[in-house]
Amino acid sequence: MAGRMKIVICLLRNDLRYRDNEVLFWAHKNATNVIPLYCFDPRHYKGTHQFGFPKTGPHRLKFLLESVRDLRTTLQSVGSGLVVRSGNPEDVVPQLIQQFGEGEVAAVALQEEATREELDVEAGLHQSCSKLGVQVKKFWGSTLYHREDVPFSPQGVPNVYTEFRKKVENRSHVRPPINMPKPLKGLPQGVEEGDIPVFSSFGLKDPGSDSRTAFPFQGGETTGLARIEDYFWKSDCIAKYKETRNGLIGSEYSTKFAAWLAHGCVSPRQIHAEVKRYEKERTENQSTYWVIFELIWRDYFKFVALKFGDKMFYLSGLLGVHKPWNKNKQWFDAWCKGQTGVPFVDANIREMAATGFMSNRGRQNVASFLTKDLVLDWRLGAEWFEQMLVDHDVTSNYGNWLYSAGVGNDPRQDRKFNMIKQGLDYDPNGDYIRLWVPELSGIKGGSIHMPWTLSSAQLNQAGVSLGETYPSPIVTAPEWSRHSKRPQSGRGGAGGSQGGGSQGGGRNQSGKGQRRNQGPPRGQQRGLDFYFSNPSQK
Repeated sequence: MAGRMKIVICLLRNDLRYRDNEVLFWAHKNATNVIPLYCFDPRHYKGTHQFGFPKTGPHRLKFLLESVRDLRTTLQSVGSGLVVRSGNPEDVVPQLIQQFGEGEVAAVALQEEATREELDVEAGLHQSCSKLGVQVKKFWGSTLYHREDVPFSPQGVPNVYTEFRKKVENRSHVRPPINMPKPLKGLPQGVEEGDIPVFSSFGLKDPGSDSRTAFPFQGGETTGLARIEDYFWKSDCIAKYKETRNGLIGSEYSTKFAAWLAHGCVSPRQIHAEVKRYEKERTENQSTYWVIFELIWRDYFKFVALKFGDKMFYLSGLLGVHKPWNKNKQWFDAWCKGQTGVPFVDANIREMAATGFMSNRGRQNVASFLTKDLVLDWRLGAEWFEQMLVDHDVTSNYGNWLYSAGVGNDPRQDRKFNMIKQGLDYDPNGDYIRLWVPELSGIKGGSIHMPWTLSSAQLNQAGVSLGETYPSPIVTAPEWSRHSKRPQSGRGGAGGSQGGGSQGGGRNQSGKGQRRNQGPPRGQQRGLDFYFSNPSQK
């Protein structure tokens, strides 16, 4: 060889995009060859730490596989490629380094994350790469506001969202998206890109699509950018987002950006730049601002994770709030199956099971029902959401569940949603319930929200038999009765608010909510039966 070839390996995780990707940009500027690498980490497909649910369900896996395939196509179109491997990144990367021999790989670049599992990978990479004399370079790229630009240290992050928002809006700025090189420096000779796994590799089946879905989209940067184009420029839906965002049926009532953001197929800075262009070229109003407002909620939970660390995953939450949680497996099973006997809850849960998506309004309600009506451990819901949701995002999901459970930073820890009021506010005629709970479709109007209040004659006429064709409610709250005779009008007050838009998701709890290395290995020790059968298990 005439000279040393300097290679940079770009470990891509939750940044599955070519555009506005500082990891790839830095590598292009500092290397002769760039290796974009994605690892299918087997730990992401095992059971969750606390309750043993599959960490990655079929809907999110489908979106992820689509995103990886799309990224490979995009990178190939700019003269590069995507190397795909299966294994722990902290093991795969050193093997790749050693494949090229001493001194050939100059650095490993990756996006920095905020929570334990990802930080453990980063620590493992540092350890293995330092032994090989290879630099690890980390970049912050998952938030709208860069961590170096906000007017506080991680420990100084405001505890209340409104204070956080005002400080970043008034004293910080949003960096413009990075203009990426084209072509991108190519792969070195001799590196095999590798096959992208198929569903059967993970022991799962492709879930297909449901005609009722509000999220009829594929994963990947290409479809993410197309969604921005459609929602802003083709349909002008952004101009009425604030009025429509609490909808329940169809793809256009909200942005649906969360899944692409969670996987890093698009960046919040790209969305922000497009909002500002739309405001300049078409219109600026409360709705256009509200898209940015929701992106700041997403930032807030990222920065809360930096401040509180593993406390985000404690049962007692950020501030050590201890509550007398119930342990009732039958109630939790009913919640998971959409068989609680409360139609608005059941409709939302069934939508998530069938499509991997649930509206923000639905998420707030089913979370409130689990934590405030059933008074079940909020981590049950958080881990269940991780499995089910296509847009799993660790900090948004856990931040929102903390908020719902009253163990987060919400100044109103006793905030509780009234399931009947919420249902009548946002589904006054019951159309959403009929879509997802068809066994109740014979009940007319808003009465569908409280079938247990109907007479036997009314139920018979509707073809409903409580306890047989549809369950009786597993619990009822006294405040629900205030709305049993309410006129079936349009939406009223929200009955509460929870941040983060449709940024759902969940989390593997390995090492979270307890000290490092306490307890058995991740994903092996605990399960639902163990939890519910052990009264002392918290």
